[in-house]
Amino acid sequence: MPRTLPRPAPRRAPLRSAALLLVPALLLTACGTGADEGTADDAGATGGYPRTIDNCGHKVTLDAPPKRVVSLNQGTTEILLSLGLADRIAGTATWTDPVMKGLEKANASVPRLADNNPSFEKVLDTEPDFVTASFESTLGKGGVATREQFEKLGVPAYVSPSDCAAGKDNASGGDGARSRPLELTDVYGEIRDLATAFGVEKRGAELVARLEDRVRAATDGLDASGVSLMYWFANAQSPYLAGCCGAPGAITRAVGAQNAFAGTHDEWPQINWETVADRDPDAIVIGDLTRKSQTAESAAAKIRFLETDPATRNLTAVREKRYILLSGQAMNPSIRTVEGVEQVAAGLRGLGLAK
Repeated sequence: MPRTLPRPAPRRAPLRSAALLLVPALLLTACGTGADEGTADDAGATGGYPRTIDNCGHKVTLDAPPKRVVSLNQGTTEILLSLGLADRIAGTATWTDPVMKGLEKANASVPRLADNNPSFEKVLDTEPDFVTASFESTLGKGGVATREQFEKLGVPAYVSPSDCAAGKDNASGGDGARSRPLELTDVYGEIRDLATAFGVEKRGAELVARLEDRVRAATDGLDASGVSLMYWFANAQSPYLAGCCGAPGAITRAVGAQNAFAGTHDEWPQINWETVADRDPDAIVIGDLTRKSQTAESAAAKIRFLETDPATRNLTAVREKRYILLSGQAMNPSIRTVEGVEQVAAGLRGLGLAK
């Protein structure tokens, strides 16, 4: 599965210590205190609270700007870091790539609870007053814990609307399917939600404006009509390739190209190489991952496979070495999807496939 790492072995039922049973009381105390100076740039230290965010059929209510958020996925962590909230992050987990450029210093101060899903107990050990996740598979059954488990302890829990709204059906199996295409505005909506949660709406608006400017600059005058792209996230034997409507779809529409598997509504279907050969895409967008949970994670490993396997070495894109490399985060709905637009646009121009 592209977006998350394999689950750890089943854990025993949580046995909470007396100290951790005090978590609700500690959280109530935290929620009643003011924000640190400089965090709330629009509403003041505690002005405008409590505030409620509508989040995919759930009401997420915060009594004050969070002081100890745990971000369970890289995507939400990078948004928080981009909003200047590193000092409010008590822990992060589930990473596929190095941190986004420009955020290295801020990220260095954030505790990494696990490269994969941390245990529910480990998250509670940080005494969080807010929990965020990019995927329902992380904050749900089979993941770290459900929303309800956190909420019973007084911890508001938020999931990216890119995964639980935007026409997304996560009950269909695999990585889910979408009835309507993801838009970059869905990603921007998460930025605004998190900025609202922390009382830094001005920072959120400025960040969205910068991202919109980057997309306009990257695609200005670009003509990639008629160019077909295939997005390969992971796994060599049964590759996860992008369907029509997730982050790769948003990237493809932004640059004006076509997705070789635009007829597939599954987020990341596993498609055999014979079918790929039939589609024979003009260029292959390759996920350059640093995790080690599937076969052919890095771009180098993927390219070695493509150029040596009998089923792939005669593809036009392989013969012509038409590769565009993206981070895993750029291929999932996240702040890095804008980076994906920039890199695919530049790659198409560099390969001579677009003006």
